[in-house]
Amino acid sequence: MQQHHFIAYACAGEIDLNKFGPRFGITRKLRWEEPLLLDPLTMQALSPGETGKPQVYLYFFGGVVFLDCPSDVLQLFFREMRNISDIFADLPSLKYQDHYSLRIENTGALAITNDYAVMSHYNTAFVDIIAFVIAKSVALERIEEQVDKVLDEMEGMIALLHQGKLTVPDKKLGRLASQILSFKYSSIASVMILDKPEITWDNPEADRLYLTMANMFELNQRYQEIKHKSETLMDITEVFSTLSHAIRASRLEIIIIALIAIEIIIYIFEILAPH
Repeated sequence: MQQHHFIAYACAGEIDLNKFGPRFGITRKLRWEEPLLLDPLTMQALSPGETGKPQVYLYFFGGVVFLDCPSDVLQLFFREMRNISDIFADLPSLKYQDHYSLRIENTGALAITNDYAVMSHYNTAFVDIIAFVIAKSVALERIEEQVDKVLDEMEGMIALLHQGKLTVPDKKLGRLASQILSFKYSSIASVMILDKPEITWDNPEADRLYLTMANMFELNQRYQEIKHKSETLMDITEVFSTLSHAIRASRLEIIIIALIAIEIIIYIFEILAPH
């Protein structure tokens, strides 16, 4: 039995692969859904289909997947990548990570679980799909935690509102709205959560594997949850913005009324004052 081990990490943001490509011998532009495949020992690009050596998949949306890389190779790779981009500074200590295994058993039946897959033969297309799915999964995990942090922040603001206190600056509301829109963009565009690998359109087996793994890792359900939470957060932000503007308008009206009253009082004093 052969066993191949995957380790997936999520960086703090997107990776500009076309910017890094020339450093690794890549002269063409990579498509958005296309990973950059590297040999972590030589730090050179690998051709699709190469097997039998440690490999690293880098995705535009910030996913990094290692295939058959021991810990010393991981450390070497991250040390080299830190010199290229600060986005790798926190790796491999990031908590957004996942482990997966592929077992090749000639007499084994096809099986797919949350922790491993069993196949009768090694297929690079299947390996690419496994890497793609777990990269999406850890990237979603990062977005999920960011959404939950904003939800917690909103809960504190709602608690203050219950106490009759509403002191939310427009700058803070703008920042929250920007974060929420970023979640939507990251989950749809960056993580490509609604896209399937190109090979699935021509290979029915690859398509079944992708759909099975995507369902196993609940990619669509998690995306829908992020979408729902983002919409809820945006609704709450709009309510706070409306209330904030209403309070500001009320204060302005009070100030105007007070100024008019002062002018009237001054005018009356001027009339009544002895000449």
